[in-house]
Amino acid sequence: MEHLPTSVVGIGVDIVDVARFAAVLERTPTFVDRIFTTTESRIGEGSRRSAQSLAARFAAKEAVAKVLVRTHGLQWHHCEVTTDEHGNPNLRITGTVDDAARALGISRWHLSLSHDGGHAIAYVVAEGVVS
Repeated sequence: MEHLPTSVVGIGVDIVDVARFAAVLERTPTFVDRIFTTTESRIGEGSRRSAQSLAARFAAKEAVAKVLVRTHGLQWHHCEVTTDEHGNPNLRITGTVDDAARALGISRWHLSLSHDGGHAIAYVVAEGVVS
């Protein structure tokens, strides 16, 4: 299979104050289910991820939205942060988010998450085939 050259279509970054995010989680219990899939919000044995971990995943969704620019009609669950067998974060893009990405020529996503000092950050790079 021939590999076509790709280029960066867009980048997105978002930072979240973890304490503020934790307060939202406590104040609005339905927030987690509205924003995150069960796979995102739970760890292996079924307990809920920490506020720090969820904040990083929320930042990833916001960073994806910044790449896509026009976000009206996008569904939160159509952008899912997954973790591979080595613990590396990845994006699973489906539905409305996938439609928006394809319209921009995006075919591949890269994601980096980090948290420290009370903040969580996500950095996203979107690639597409050079035409």
